[in-house]
Amino acid sequence: MKRPRLLAAAMAVPLFGAISAVAVPVASAQPALAGPATEFTVLAKDTQSIGTVQQAIRAAGGTVLETNTAVGLIKASAPATGFTERVSANRAVYGAAKAQVIGSLPKNGKKAKNDNAEKEGRGAASKKAAATKAVGMDPLDDQLWGLKSVRSDLSRTKQAGSKQVKVGVIDTGIDGTHPDIAPNFDAADSRNFTKDIPFDVNGVEVDGPCEFRGCVDPVNHDDGGHGTHVAGTIAAAANGFGVSGVAPNVTLVNIRAGQDSGYFFLQPTVDALTYAGDAGIDVVNMSFYTDPWLYNCQANPADSAAEQAEQRTIIEATQRALNYAHKKGVTMVVALGNQHTDLGAPQPDTTSPDYPANSTHPRQVDNSSCLNLPVEGNHTIGVGAFGPSQAKADYSNYGTEQISVSAPGGYFRDGFGTPWFRTVENEILSTYPKNVGVAEGNIDAAGNVTPAGVALGVQKATAADGRVGYYQWLQGTSMATPHAAGVSALIVSQYGKKSGAGFGLDPDKVQRVLEGTASKIACPVPRTVDYVDEGRGPEFTATCAGDPSFNGFYGHGAVDAYSAVTHGSQYLK
Repeated sequence: MKRPRLLAAAMAVPLFGAISAVAVPVASAQPALAGPATEFTVLAKDTQSIGTVQQAIRAAGGTVLETNTAVGLIKASAPATGFTERVSANRAVYGAAKAQVIGSLPKNGKKAKNDNAEKEGRGAASKKAAATKAVGMDPLDDQLWGLKSVRSDLSRTKQAGSKQVKVGVIDTGIDGTHPDIAPNFDAADSRNFTKDIPFDVNGVEVDGPCEFRGCVDPVNHDDGGHGTHVAGTIAAAANGFGVSGVAPNVTLVNIRAGQDSGYFFLQPTVDALTYAGDAGIDVVNMSFYTDPWLYNCQANPADSAAEQAEQRTIIEATQRALNYAHKKGVTMVVALGNQHTDLGAPQPDTTSPDYPANSTHPRQVDNSSCLNLPVEGNHTIGVGAFGPSQAKADYSNYGTEQISVSAPGGYFRDGFGTPWFRTVENEILSTYPKNVGVAEGNIDAAGNVTPAGVALGVQKATAADGRVGYYQWLQGTSMATPHAAGVSALIVSQYGKKSGAGFGLDPDKVQRVLEGTASKIACPVPRTVDYVDEGRGPEFTATCAGDPSFNGFYGHGAVDAYSAVTHGSQYLK
């Protein structure tokens, strides 16, 4: 596992060792092939052209490694230079680019692009509702202000979730051995679409040494910690131990697309989305945005022709995957992001591309042709974050263009002028893999929480039979999103119907219920919030547009599990 780092650059992903320059006989009009073998993603113009594109890859000097037939995205290896120009000349090819990271999550508790996980100052199916059994609360639930905010403590008396409802976590993995996760974890349906990458082609560490032979982690393993935290908020079991989730009886499926280091690559992400559709997943939780571009633009004049082509390929492939999953019945719940930005009025981008290192250049962002993905993609439910006081979290993106709902995401600086201010309890407590805690120095080899862990609020629970679970505090829109995903899973459990051999609910209906039953929250007075008292600069100042029924800070409102399962039927008509 890689040691903690902050905002590391996204890396290209060569899957083969360096080789000498490769000379391939080509026509004089074609560029020469040279450089080490490198991984590329090639997107066909349509799925009917896949065979033609595979032939084009071979003709251009590449090797086909993997094909996603649902989307038409093909993974290939070829010499580093010359290949994209050659293969893109074929009319059946939509676009081609070197494999790039398509998402970033906090690594080892450090602040990262999408989560801004601040650590300062602290260290049986029928046409009726699926059968359910009321469940109680767990010992640490009194610390879960978010659980109470979404009224899961009440909703579980009527609908605690159905085992036949599956929630896929597209993330860094899930620790399926954690005592709060294991009762609801489906190893058979779980998949890992990634392979650990110890170092990049330049010798820069990415994931660090492989923990398992073949560099492929088991489906019940998480070396990042983020995915396990998300999974616990969604569906930690109500088993009289540790914490419980928003939907404590539903099934958790690990659909891993993220590296140990917290990065996502295009092919695994697309594969995860299409797999979710094919495997009958009801809801997916997605907490990442596309790298190396904060905004993927169709033809930004500040970018080179190759960079423009790369971004168009990411946009098209991602949209196809989102469309495919939606058509297959998957409700997609996505973090709004943590750049404290109105997504309908993006500011100049000074952070892209963040790969390779030192290649960033300033860009003006045209809102009509640039997308922050996947939240600005098709069929997604964008989730913003608020703190215990229901104040919009300083880091949370906002704006009427993309937000759907809001949810508890943690806000360390909430409660200025009160004893709450800058306390860890303002964040979200959830499940923590022991292996990650040990690597971060928060848990020692004997399983005890270290002084550093105590300072961060890390907690340990021990059951009578000797089982041990660990828990950590985090904040971010990635913590808000699983609250909304959990409520979505309860909606499917309550109103889903049998269809053939499966069970589910149309994702558009899930969204209508989620939004319609959300608790309305009006814009603050005054509407402009500056966060100066909280210690933030003027770039955090945000203005809330809209009315109580829908506004840029809270969308349709705060997700409400109890209202969703008791009053949601009116939104199904």
